[in-house]
Amino acid sequence: MSSPASAAPSILHGRLAPRRGSARAASWWGKAWVRAVEESAYGEAELATARSLARAGRVGGISIGAGEVVAAVEDASGMWSVSVAVPVLDPAAQDGFVESVAAEAGRIAALLAGELPHALVEHAEEAGVELLPFGGELSGSCSCDAWMDPCAHALGVLYQVGWLVDADPFVLLHLRGLPRDALLARLHDLDTAAGSAPVAMTGLDADRDLSTAYDAASRAARLLELLERGEDPPDHLF
Repeated sequence: MSSPASAAPSILHGRLAPRRGSARAASWWGKAWVRAVEESAYGEAELATARSLARAGRVGGISIGAGEVVAAVEDASGMWSVSVAVPVLDPAAQDGFVESVAAEAGRIAALLAGELPHALVEHAEEAGVELLPFGGELSGSCSCDAWMDPCAHALGVLYQVGWLVDADPFVLLHLRGLPRDALLARLHDLDTAAGSAPVAMTGLDADRDLSTAYDAASRAARLLELLERGEDPPDHLF
């Protein structure tokens, strides 16, 4: 894995509303993210504090960039600045993931609709691409005086990143250095270079299916915006 450099601009996600119940994610890929977060923790005490911070909405807006998460966290002692590093996929791994998406019709449409097919991730793993990070790959920095890395503040941010990943797997891809626009552009280039070869853009029946996929992406983006504001989404977004 390489460190982030000259990557796509960061995206700022607004403060997430407080959440009752579990701080954990719901989708299989969100749960995998949370497993990595919990593996990275020093102990259960830090995780319990982190879950409380996340559920209480004590994390400010979260900036997602290639290889980095940045946010502010407030607790009873003050406001803390948090940064968490996540390794980006190196060029060879990015190529392997793009080819995995292109290998089967419907995979890009699923991503744009807010789904991360298990078969896609398995296909990528067979090509040597680990999309989901391991706990040991998450490294946090915080302005607090805790000696643990990551501290409870960083873990609280990462729990909420799991909520964002839950709603849109492109959040994970952006963190790993392959944002939405870059993936779409590389799929288009792959399709153009392949000519009549049966890659994903051809399998999607080009314009018709991409139009459907973009519509699904628009609905997913609107759903994420409403969830960030703590509002109930209308039925037509489902």
